[in-house]
Amino acid sequence: MKWSFRLFTLAGTEVRVHATFLLLLLFVAGQSFLSGQGLPAALESTLFIITIFACVVLHEFGHVLAARGYGIRTPDITLLPIGGVARLERMPRKPSQELVVAICGPLVNVIIATVIYLGFGISAVLHPGYDFLKSGNFFEKLMMWNVLMVAFNLIPAFPMDGGRVLRALLAMFLEYGHATRMAASIGQGLAMVVSIYMLLNHTFQPMLLLICFFVFMAAGQEAATVTQQEVTRNLRVRDAMLTDFRSLPFESTLRDGVTLLLAGSQQDFPVLDAHGSGMQGMLTRHDLISALAEKGPGHPVVEVMRPCPASTQPASELTQALEILSASDCTALPVLDPIDGKLVGLLTTENVGETLMVRAALMKLRA
Repeated sequence: MKWSFRLFTLAGTEVRVHATFLLLLLFVAGQSFLSGQGLPAALESTLFIITIFACVVLHEFGHVLAARGYGIRTPDITLLPIGGVARLERMPRKPSQELVVAICGPLVNVIIATVIYLGFGISAVLHPGYDFLKSGNFFEKLMMWNVLMVAFNLIPAFPMDGGRVLRALLAMFLEYGHATRMAASIGQGLAMVVSIYMLLNHTFQPMLLLICFFVFMAAGQEAATVTQQEVTRNLRVRDAMLTDFRSLPFESTLRDGVTLLLAGSQQDFPVLDAHGSGMQGMLTRHDLISALAEKGPGHPVVEVMRPCPASTQPASELTQALEILSASDCTALPVLDPIDGKLVGLLTTENVGETLMVRAALMKLRA
């Protein structure tokens, strides 16, 4: 994710933090300081935010370890001001497995809250006016926050864990795609109900409205992704890959890239390796224009291109290849010959979209 930097790597999963998280720390510290509580309160509030995000990391590793039990890797976890995002290679399609992966995150927060309750003998009541930034009662606030996180994450709406739990339960009785669309509709319905309630009762809360918008969009995106997977399930990469493309030799300069850019409609160009057959990286139109203004037309392409370590093969399932493409930093996924490793095609979202439109038109004609 852009504007994020690595904190550490644990068990093969990189933990990253987004730059906006630092703004959250500054905001919380400044709010505590300016409220008249002084520097000690600002430091305590900052420490509390850091601690709860440590709980967020543990929550995400609950998902990571559960997914790993089913052979699913998690390349990274990114901490955002609104929480953490674990980027799983894929979600398990078996409902029972998805249920386990989804529930293991909130289960970690239950364990943390239980340990604090039993270890310190702390008891409190969570209510709408509870102030998590008040001075003192550090472990009480931490316990209450973990309880709140469990309740929030179990809301049956994507992208919260409750949305995935709901889909897993529905998928035990319905087809996976139908279960996903039903769960997404329920989540979007909840977001709309909360938003309308706030507007009608004049209880406008910008953060809650933002969360509702985020939930509504994420639910729609989840449904669209699964629908695309259903459409592409019986297709192979060779059915949708781009075979008529221009490439750049390893020793090319930005001037050569400009020549290809102006010569046709292609905007991103694979850079071949020193042997002239395999793919070394990808020169995108955006990177080309940016580097051209800063470094000049004689600058080597290899110092501007984006590395594309992920690849696929013509006979691979298109659905799996699209998952790899979505997780890649490259705009095109190289398609390599399984025998000699030669670059034989490129897989792009645009070409896949065109392939699906053609198939839909042909199916309508046959009908």
